[in-house]
Amino acid sequence: MRARTRIVTYGGAVSLDGFLTATDGSLDWLHFSGDVQRVMADYWKTVDTVLMGRKTYAVAAAQAPRGRRGKPTASDRKAPCVRTYVFSRTLRTVEGGAELVRGDAVEFVRRLKAQDGGNICLMGGGELAQSLLAADLVDEVGLNVHPILLGSGTPAFRDPGHRVRLVLQECRTMDGGCVLLTYRRAKTAGLPTEAPGAKAGASGGPARKAAP
Repeated sequence: MRARTRIVTYGGAVSLDGFLTATDGSLDWLHFSGDVQRVMADYWKTVDTVLMGRKTYAVAAAQAPRGRRGKPTASDRKAPCVRTYVFSRTLRTVEGGAELVRGDAVEFVRRLKAQDGGNICLMGGGELAQSLLAADLVDEVGLNVHPILLGSGTPAFRDPGHRVRLVLQECRTMDGGCVLLTYRRAKTAGLPTEAPGAKAGASGGPARKAAP
């Protein structure tokens, strides 16, 4: 019997206007609560692989506990069973037990999804998330929406080059006025990728045929 396809999840805490961090990278606007801790504890039980780009890796490495030489060590990781892949064409090495991937991210992740294993967490925004969304490799989007407008910063989503239809799986309020939203990609959820009536004209009538 064929193993189930692994799920790639993307998201995180975002401002109401869709930013992951402020312009200066600050996260002082985040609200931590018991609700968040419980959600994250349940989530990480399902994940055995983490994907991140160069910038997200730099932030994670700066925040990690330090070894004797001032570098993160494999023993510092809270979840040693989780494999971390860093995608970069400019980095030469990565620390903390992570593995560097310098090749095509889309093909690498497509192969990962075909292998046995748990779910896959895509961390951070930027070009990596954009390319995987564009390739329809992201199956689930989870957002912890905070009641704040940052105005600018690191956007959670960049243009994938086409529309990505999502299906709401969960919506509930959490402490601090935050809202937890979980969406599945329509194709993953077994639904058509175009909304009903998408081929109709703007007035609701039949769509006009394209000119020959």
